Amino acid sequence: MAQLVVMYKTPKDAAAFDKYYVEKHIPLAKKIPGLKKYEVTQGPVATPAGPSDYHLVALLHFDNLAAIQGAFGSAEGKAAVADVQTFATGGVDILMFDTRQV
Repeated sequence: MAQLVVMYKTPKDAAAFDKYYVEKHIPLAKKIPGLKKYEVTQGPVATPAGPSDYHLVALLHFDNLAAIQGAFGSAEGKAAVADVQTFATGGVDILMFDTRQV
């Protein structure tokens, strides 16, 4: 499996971010081809030392890195990426990687 991790930094208006994310962005992102599983954090995103600069983290699961790359080359993937600029007023960090059981 492979994961795309989207880490949203604290937005200017957390309530507006949350409303938009749930009502608009999640339904849009769920249309991305090849998406196997979509999870988001619930409650505060913390570090072992305390609070973090992140408001929400999304974990999107795909079969492999090629599937992620193909998904974001699609019209649905491009629309989801473009939509992030609409609500991620605090900024966003995105990572993608293959995983394996150990």
